[in-house]
Amino acid sequence: MPVIIASKSRYVSNVTPPAKGVETTVIEIGPQQDDYIVEGYLDLRNLAPADVLQVTEYIAVDGANYGPFLIATFFGQQREPIVRIHSKMLAYSMKYKLTVTQQEGSPKTIPYAIIVEVLGTA
Repeated sequence: MPVIIASKSRYVSNVTPPAKGVETTVIEIGPQQDDYIVEGYLDLRNLAPADVLQVTEYIAVDGANYGPFLIATFFGQQREPIVRIHSKMLAYSMKYKLTVTQQEGSPKTIPYAIIVEVLGTA
């Protein structure tokens, strides 16, 4: 039985933390009709030399309780500012959340593009 992408959703926008130290949700994906894939990009070109930005990915394996999957900290201006959010295959009942926290410096606007692909069968 071949697996297909039954539906695809794009989330393209910007996020700006309201203040230093405030964890801000970029995107949160709840349970889907079938297993699904999350992937995308963040653009950190707006970071200044004194900025420190934390990017955190969370997964709720049990569908309710988030746990950190990946925590990455970026210091100052980025020579290569495009950050890849690598593909994650999640069971239909799992949840996913991506956040940013401006730890130092003034809050910066972070453009993002995230794609969610829900699988199905032909």
